[in-house]
This record gives sequence, structure tokens and C-alpha cells, in this order.
Amino acid sequence: MKTIFEAKATNTGGRSGHVKSEDGVLDLPISMPNSKGKPDPKSTNPEELFAAAYSTCYAGAVEAVAKNHDIDDLGDFSVTAIVAFNKEDDGFFLEVTLDTYLPTVDKKMGETIINEAHEMCPYSKATRDNITVHLNLLLDE
Repeated sequence: MKTIFEAKATNTGGRSGHVKSEDGVLDLPISMPNSKGKPDPKSTNPEELFAAAYSTCYAGAVEAVAKNHDIDDLGDFSVTAIVAFNKEDDGFFLEVTLDTYLPTVDKKMGETIINEAHEMCPYSKATRDNITVHLNLLLDE
């Protein structure tokens, strides 16, 4: 195994605290949303950060898979990750939905791309068999 790079961030104060990356690019207050939203609208939470990271990583996998299928133009494609923070009797768990918009491919190719990207993406690999991940393909009608 060859490490390509490492990222480092430190949280202080848990879900009512602060997170900062080693390089200072991320420097954010953390707050736990409630039924009325975030107590501090400029804060974030682990689920938002995970959604941002997962959608970005998965989008990179989508691009790589498309290239493997000789598709050079995905147009204005996008990936939206929806991370749900859920509670059951035995504790808390996450669930993810990945909505992938692929405007330049047909349904069959789109399904191939999103499924192969899910096999390739490091975040998908990390969560496999740990959380439920739903894959949705969005196409132009």
C-alpha cells in the first residue's frame, strides 16, 4: 500500500464544539441540529461534513468510471449526498442516499456508472456492510 496523502483535523468540544483542519482551511463551529434546525446557522455538524466528503469522493469515482467507458463528457453532472442521522432502540446509525445527476448518458449507462462508482469509491468501500447506501440516478427527461 502506498499512502498518497493524509488529511488531519481536530475537534474540541464534541458536537457542541469546533473543528479545524491542520492547514486551517476548515475552521468551523459544530452544533447539533434540533427539530428547528441549527442553533448557530454558521455552524456545521459531522453529517454535513460527511455528506460533503462522500459526495465529492463519489463524484470522482463517477468521473473515473465514465472514462473507463470512453465517456469524456458528463456535462454538468452532480452528486448530492443526503446523510440521515437515525435513532433506533439500540442506538444511533447513519444512512446515506447518493443522488447522481448524469445529463449526458442514457439510463442503462447511467446505472452502470453509478453502480461501478459505488464499487470503486473509497467512502463506499469504507461504509460497505456498515450503513445503508441508496443509489439514485437522475437523468434529463
